[in-house]
Amino acid sequence: MAFESLGDRLNGIFKKLRGKGRLNEKDIQEAMREVRLALLEADVNFKVVKDFCAAAAERCKGKDVLDSLSPGQMVIKIVHEQLVTLMGSESAKINLSSKPPTVVMLCGLQGAGKTTNGAKLAGYFKKQGKRPLLVACDVYRPAAIKQLQVVGTQLGVPVYEEGQGDPVKIAQNAVAHAQKHGNDMVFLDTAGRLHIDEELMNELGRIKEKVQPHEIMLAVDAMTGQDAVNAAQTFNERLGIDSILLTKLDGDSRGGAALSARAVTGRPVKFCGVGEKLDQIEPFYPERMASRILGMGDVLTLIEKAEAAFDQKKAEQMEKNLRAGRFTLNDFLDQMAQLRGMGSMQDLLGMMPGIDRRAMKDMKVDERAMGRMEAIVLSMTPQEREDPKILNSSRRRRIASGSGTKVEDINRLLKQFDMMKTMMKQMAGGKMPKGMKGLLG
Repeated sequence: MAFESLGDRLNGIFKKLRGKGRLNEKDIQEAMREVRLALLEADVNFKVVKDFCAAAAERCKGKDVLDSLSPGQMVIKIVHEQLVTLMGSESAKINLSSKPPTVVMLCGLQGAGKTTNGAKLAGYFKKQGKRPLLVACDVYRPAAIKQLQVVGTQLGVPVYEEGQGDPVKIAQNAVAHAQKHGNDMVFLDTAGRLHIDEELMNELGRIKEKVQPHEIMLAVDAMTGQDAVNAAQTFNERLGIDSILLTKLDGDSRGGAALSARAVTGRPVKFCGVGEKLDQIEPFYPERMASRILGMGDVLTLIEKAEAAFDQKKAEQMEKNLRAGRFTLNDFLDQMAQLRGMGSMQDLLGMMPGIDRRAMKDMKVDERAMGRMEAIVLSMTPQEREDPKILNSSRRRRIASGSGTKVEDINRLLKQFDMMKTMMKQMAGGKMPKGMKGLLG
């Protein structure tokens, strides 16, 4: 993920500080010099780095840090707070119109992920109970309209298009269409270029003038560093953007664009694309992102992902089963499916506080393991799933053959199932499982 190398560098700096009983001004100057280098290497804008380090150094020289019993922790706290301030302090929301439809104009350079992430955004608001409409205003790129139609179909969001017509007219007609058909949000997917040119800006300016969008959102590719920041600055000066949509934040980029974009444009980052799947978009929370960068985890996002994957009816049925002392392989299968719905295990582990990122790199998470476990359970008969005790050696060989696994894999899964069943029974009985006691110390 973006910021990984920056996070590792900063944590290395803080580790040295934690080892010192007291800090003097020389220690702080040395630490800030290393922080400055880490930010510059992460492709953060030079002026942004200069202001950031000056503000952090000034606060670190205060009496609270120098006289603190844990000065290293105080420095980390200050850097965390400065990162939050740099990225916008608080989460900002889209400007919704009191009189629908709310028109969101998406713009950005070609290849920034504007079309896909714009569609993700429409899908996100559909889940919030809105009735979005996607509009194909990119009439120059041959596959742009088809791409929007494909992702729109996958998300269940209608797409308005008029082929290779006038983008300004298409935008106007789409808003009229939305008013007539009850769409309360309109997302205009405008044309991009490989670089900013006069023709592009004039076209976007005409769309803005005729449609009067409530939100002009700029898609910024987190993987392009300083180029993205310079483009954001130009778009803001020429068009007057309202917000930023960060894309490709799951890549191995250095993250400089994400840290610089808000500071350079003065406009908030409101959403970020965190994966290739069409549901992998989330609101941007500066405090949570700062915590992720510094390896402090992100428990709130983890909880939100769990709630999104949570099935109320299945949970109620599970509760009844547990009260009756029943926990079958079908229940086990449902639990795995909900866990997979939360996203990559590597990403989920990265959101947990106290997880060492360097150790995580060495620890290879087999993302296909759950798929194999599902295949094993689905290769069983309904009777076998209800009562695993009947699984003798010949049945296990049949299941291994049907699921493309080994008998050892069947045995391992059944052992995991028994452990989970025991834990569920203890929890249903109001007892804390032994493993949980150990976890909580």
